Amino acid sequence: MAQSKIKKSNSQIGIWCGMRRWLSRLLVLGASVLLIVIGWGSVTPPSAVASIRQIEEAPGQMLYQSRHTLPDETGQSWQIVLFKRVKAGEPKDISLRLVGFPGMAEFAHPQPLKITTNTGKVLQAEDLFADQSPAANVGQYNITEVLSQLPTATGVKLSLPMKSDRTTTLRIPSVVILEWQTVATE
Repeated sequence: MAQSKIKKSNSQIGIWCGMRRWLSRLLVLGASVLLIVIGWGSVTPPSAVASIRQIEEAPGQMLYQSRHTLPDETGQSWQIVLFKRVKAGEPKDISLRLVGFPGMAEFAHPQPLKITTNTGKVLQAEDLFADQSPAANVGQYNITEVLSQLPTATGVKLSLPMKSDRTTTLRIPSVVILEWQTVATE
């Protein structure tokens, strides 16, 4: 009878050890899957990445543009469109159009766009809608002169001049700046 209890006890220990091994393997597998999922998220490009569009507006006139939707410091989405027109092979100025939600954003015209680099250098872009804007929530700036001065290794901060003496801040990642500089060289 003592031997049968020992056999029964040994078989229960064997079952328990087998279950522990199985649970350990399941835990390792789950952790591996979690790490792969987290790792996969870090290698996919950020949502700000977009492609450069090339549109023939008229015979001999091309429009090159980069479009992105990025949030400001409050989480409001902004459409950011950098574009240039090339007519008869001659490029015109490079413009940056910023569009906020109607009723949520109202630009103060004429005010320059301030661009701050990570080193604290402040660049300014001329307000192209100084006389009249198509809508209160739209700003457009000439960034031809400052585009080549923007750092490509780090992002920049745009300070948008709003009515009521307030400023809205947009952070522009380096991948977007690289795309803008590609548009400039197209």
